[in-house]
Amino acid sequence: QVQLVESGGGLVQTGGSLRLSCTFSGGPFSRYTVGWFRQPIGKEREFVAVIRANGGYLYHEDSVKGRFTISRDNAKNTVYLQMNSLKPEDTAIYYCAADRQIILSSIYGADNYGHWGQGTQVTVSS
Repeated sequence: QVQLVESGGGLVQTGGSLRLSCTFSGGPFSRYTVGWFRQPIGKEREFVAVIRANGGYLYHEDSVKGRFTISRDNAKNTVYLQMNSLKPEDTAIYYCAADRQIILSSIYGADNYGHWGQGTQVTVSS
């Protein structure tokens, strides 16, 4: 059974950095597309970044472009989200999600992923 575990969240000041990790188990990791999503308190879950199975395609939501970077290490069954120049509006619970059969046009939608982690809290103080 596929399991995802996020780690690396915490409290950081504006302008600081964090690196989130999403560790995958229970399947052929290299064949899964992995996305990062976030959910601020009282708001809908929103797309942050995605990386395809072979790492050949990746995309970042406009508000994080140039500040966040998604990457994967298939040897370690892990996807990372490096977050720099953090802002208070980045405060949210961050989730990673994975799916093996998701098509390219669906990779930005949370409802299209079959496996989710429990989330990790990121808080950016002003």
